[in-house]
Amino acid sequence: MNVVIIEDEKFAAEKLESALLEIDPSIVVSAKLGSIKESVKWLFQNTADLIFLDIQLSDGISFSIFEQINIATPIIFTTAYDQYAIQAFNLNSISYLLKPIRKRDLEESLKKYQKFKTAFSIDFESLLTEIRGKQPEYKKRFLIQIGEKIKKVEVEEIAYFYVLDKSTFLRTRKGKDLPVDYTLDKLETSLNPNHFYRINRKYLVHIDAISNMTAYSRGRIKLELEPKADDEFETIVSIDRSSNFKKWLNS
Repeated sequence: MNVVIIEDEKFAAEKLESALLEIDPSIVVSAKLGSIKESVKWLFQNTADLIFLDIQLSDGISFSIFEQINIATPIIFTTAYDQYAIQAFNLNSISYLLKPIRKRDLEESLKKYQKFKTAFSIDFESLLTEIRGKQPEYKKRFLIQIGEKIKKVEVEEIAYFYVLDKSTFLRTRKGKDLPVDYTLDKLETSLNPNHFYRINRKYLVHIDAISNMTAYSRGRIKLELEPKADDEFETIVSIDRSSNFKKWLNS
């Protein structure tokens, strides 16, 4: 099977290629492309059995590739935080992988491709309409029960979420800690990605809670939050999220 990876982050592309070869050594990665311009040029002259497509490339949303060239190749989409895009893909029965990509999810997507590859028909015009025109719905508040009391917390009041001893908590802008019955994985897809970013396995932070940032080892970024985190060495953006974190700040 010939595969093309369209991904503007070299580390992410190489990591995906490595994972694919671990799952199936017969896979051939024909090209790793990093931009819309490069992808259009390559796809105009070449074909592949499957494309792994990052949604946001350095020169724009990757769907514009399909405004310039006609392609019927099956796609597995990859995304860091674009919940509105995920909803659009689901409407069209298209597989996607949420970054950082887990090997199990990658295996399942490849199985789905093998099962349905002859039936793939992607309406990119509808996808673009969905992405550009439809506004997604995100959580606006949480109901927190403590004993017999129930407290309402508006999302605007929350500075960040964190995991402690396998339980999830939120910390308000006033520094109050409250338990929530959600995993960070679930919160990540329920909250507006323009406001919240999952920096590592333990923290999901609101952009306004970031008071300072410092360059850290191996390209990582150390964050100072307000209110302060209990252990600031746990508020370091993980290496596989740092690049997308910078994009998120610049979006």
